[in-house]
Amino acid sequence: MAGTITEKILKEHIIEGETKAGSEIALRIDNTLTQDATGTMAYLQFEAIGIDRVKTQFSVSFVDHNTLQTDFKNADDHKFLESMAKRYGLYFSKPGNGICHQLFLERFAKPGNTLIGSDSHTPTAGGIGCFAMGAGGLDVACAMAGAPFRIRYPKIVGIKLTGKLNPWVSAKDVILEVLRLVDVKGNVGKVFEYFGEGVKTLGVPDRATITNMGTETGCTTSIFPSDDITLEFLKAQGREKDFRRLEPDSDAVYDEVIHIDLSGIEPMVALPHSPGAVKRVREVGPVKVDQVAIGSCTNSSLRDLKIVSKALKGRTVSDTLHVFMSPGSRQVVEHLIEEGDYTDIVRAGVRIMENACGACIGMGCAPASNSVSVRTFNRNFEGRSGTKDAKVYLVSPETAAVTALTGFLTDPREIGEYPEIKLPDRFIINDNMIVKPLPIEEALNVEIFRGPNIKPLPTFDPLSDTLSGKALIKVGDNITTDHIMPAGAKILPFRSNIPEISKFVFEAVDTKFYQKAKESGGGFIIGGENYGQGSSREHAALAPKYLGVKAVIVKSFARIHLANLINFGIVPLTFKNPADYDNLEEGDDLVVEIGDLKGGCILKNMTKGIEIELEHTLSDMDAEILKTGGKLPWIKKNFEE
Repeated sequence: MAGTITEKILKEHIIEGETKAGSEIALRIDNTLTQDATGTMAYLQFEAIGIDRVKTQFSVSFVDHNTLQTDFKNADDHKFLESMAKRYGLYFSKPGNGICHQLFLERFAKPGNTLIGSDSHTPTAGGIGCFAMGAGGLDVACAMAGAPFRIRYPKIVGIKLTGKLNPWVSAKDVILEVLRLVDVKGNVGKVFEYFGEGVKTLGVPDRATITNMGTETGCTTSIFPSDDITLEFLKAQGREKDFRRLEPDSDAVYDEVIHIDLSGIEPMVALPHSPGAVKRVREVGPVKVDQVAIGSCTNSSLRDLKIVSKALKGRTVSDTLHVFMSPGSRQVVEHLIEEGDYTDIVRAGVRIMENACGACIGMGCAPASNSVSVRTFNRNFEGRSGTKDAKVYLVSPETAAVTALTGFLTDPREIGEYPEIKLPDRFIINDNMIVKPLPIEEALNVEIFRGPNIKPLPTFDPLSDTLSGKALIKVGDNITTDHIMPAGAKILPFRSNIPEISKFVFEAVDTKFYQKAKESGGGFIIGGENYGQGSSREHAALAPKYLGVKAVIVKSFARIHLANLINFGIVPLTFKNPADYDNLEEGDDLVVEIGDLKGGCILKNMTKGIEIELEHTLSDMDAEILKTGGKLPWIKKNFEE
């Protein structure tokens, strides 16, 4: 066997391709997960493929994003998702049961398995030794149908941990330190694999926090060993049968090694508006805070919330701010209640929210105008909180709890002795909000529920050899999928209604984009570095495609968004000379000769009378998918054949 954890898992799952960094490989996928914001579209796509049952070991459908039911739309989607799960053989986690990544870690994740999820933070399961990747919903639909998942064979970056964390420093500070070192771009095609003696000082919830927020680096995934600590966690969950020991060999060779001494890490903070804008809390100073938010798939585990409880016990939060908390699962809540922590949190003045994503995706609890919100979340993109001019800082549960007490961004080491906590030897197991798959003979008789907001999938024509149109918008570096296709309580309910949701494309950047795209009959998007970072939401490709966007021309792409563009027939192109970005302006008339997409392309700027060389990283299969009009018509054609 090869030496690293990554190599061992990939070797077992590769169906096609070379084990050479950068080469395209096809992976057999063991498990999939979806959440409701992306799942509705994914299941419409799966249904369109035309098979009777999922072909993975198992797949899980969670409801945790669109849980705010202001009218029929979200409730209808939840009913649709439950009927789809019953019809096609999935597990279904009901609204209120918890956040998909926390629940998957607790009840489903298996060391050594491959997992893709229609949520960019699916690598959370890497904390238990699962090779877990975020993907667009269409890729997840195809995996459920039995198709392999294609990625580039990664460069494996070993992150060697030594030492032990000091009091008031936790796993969130570790991943913030990683982000300080590597930033949010330049890591496409890499896997971050953690090893070293320091790994043994971190529990599974700690590891999951690190792999969860590793997504913000832009890497393919992050992974920890499956060792005695993993076994202890699985035993406590009543799942020791799922344990498999999976550690790097002593002679494992990494493409790159980053050394981190855990004992040298201090409380850290990501400043507005990027998870990569990281400094030490003590360097930032006493910033006046208006809101503190504790939770999200990064920091809503029992470990994290018990620390918050102990820090707040016998105290009251500052009367100058509001504090709210979103537990990660009902299991977490039951333990907090049983051990008295829930009472201490409530008595301290914390507002308890539903076990859901909530404020992390702008679904409620938006900050006040021009205010400061300190959050234990994984993203602080401008406007993501629901308030465009709010300033969001990302911190650990320890820093958040102490900040809630003082009213200012505070280094938690100032408060005194670090509380001791102990996780249970046996977790409370109550899976009564997880609906198990029906036997196929019953499943075949299930009728799918469809509310009036669920519209048919749009269809797209094959691409011609020449693309023409206007440059509809020109944007800069690190444009996120939140910029392209915003989330929030107003927009998320339209995830299964592409004509309606397309009206909000680029709303946060240019309120007239929809109008310009419709009037021009589509065209091109021009961008800078790391275009499409952030969420896996395929609507950031599907909705622009519906508006007639033909190609996106940028300096570089984020991995998942690049795949989503291909899936929906938008040609992803990059400047051969990045300086040519300056030769294009919004409104320019452009013509791009793409031919069969087997080589580079020439862009003709008809407005300025110049030509620009473009290139791409498309495989022959990618080119075929694009020319066919997208992955859904391509895979239907292949399944029929």
